[in-house]
Amino acid sequence: MTPRLADVAVKAGVSEATVSRVLNDKAGVSPATRQAVLAALDILGYERPPRLQQRSAGLIGLIVPELDNPIFPAFAQVIEQGLSMAGFTAVLCTQVPGGMTEDAFTDVLTDRGVAGIVFVSGLHADSTADVERYNRLAARQLPIVLINGYRPGVAAPFLSTDDRAAIRQSVSHLVSLGHERIGLAVGPRRFVSVLRKVEAFTGTVGDAGRVEHTFFTVEGGRAAAASLVAAGCTAVICGSDLMALGAIRAIRDRGLSVPGDVSVIGFDDSPLVAFTDPPLTTVRQPVQAMGVAAVRMLLDEINGVPGPKSEFMFEPELVVRGSTCSARHLRG
Repeated sequence: MTPRLADVAVKAGVSEATVSRVLNDKAGVSPATRQAVLAALDILGYERPPRLQQRSAGLIGLIVPELDNPIFPAFAQVIEQGLSMAGFTAVLCTQVPGGMTEDAFTDVLTDRGVAGIVFVSGLHADSTADVERYNRLAARQLPIVLINGYRPGVAAPFLSTDDRAAIRQSVSHLVSLGHERIGLAVGPRRFVSVLRKVEAFTGTVGDAGRVEHTFFTVEGGRAAAASLVAAGCTAVICGSDLMALGAIRAIRDRGLSVPGDVSVIGFDDSPLVAFTDPPLTTVRQPVQAMGVAAVRMLLDEINGVPGPKSEFMFEPELVVRGSTCSARHLRG
């Protein structure tokens, strides 16, 4: 289909003359404007002219643990977009139960000659896993970046959401609402993010808090919340938005309401949680900033400008919606 200049111009926020220059591959257009026009073409469903078809600068592996949890597709989209704008093609590798492991994916990617790999919440996030697998990649001078799950001794840049800050923000919010019995529902103890959340929670709440370890799923959140509410908790902080949705279900199963009887806080700020019933109060991971930084660090490594082999911490943001409210009426 031949692109209509007027439609593309409106979508890209430029003049029709500028669109024409881009489509005819003429000089005098900034890279940002050119990218905006190409993005408009894609969004409107127009096929790019052959002269604008880009050759990939190379392949980049992107390994994520799953796609069921919306936070991982969110990371993948930001990273893939950033790589595409730099001319690289992302190869998304998703782990499923009984399928290929992270190590198997890594072997396939390296055999295909990828220019680098981004690991999102991979084995590096498991405090019991052997991290020498990453140092072996670094020793082969393969650029890698690891997201969420810092492990000392790995010669690679890490980018992490500050889990401790997330818990402190959540607890502070609930305490300000008058909650005294607060529960924490998180995943297995072996994960770095869980260890950090529990450390911050116990250090902030002390004996007034209760921790339940489960799985980062709706079912896990439902089971954990049932135990926490039975123990007298009037608020539950969850390690993921999926867990928070399960917690809300468990609370309603007991004939209680959210937030009237029990307040619930999630973690991630996944797409659509603002439209749940009630809209979910949650801690927003800075996915956009982390994804952009991961791409920039990886490209620097590929271009021979290595960055610090350490952890870069990103500040989360508590987003208050309708699943938390005052607990003072519960003592009336």
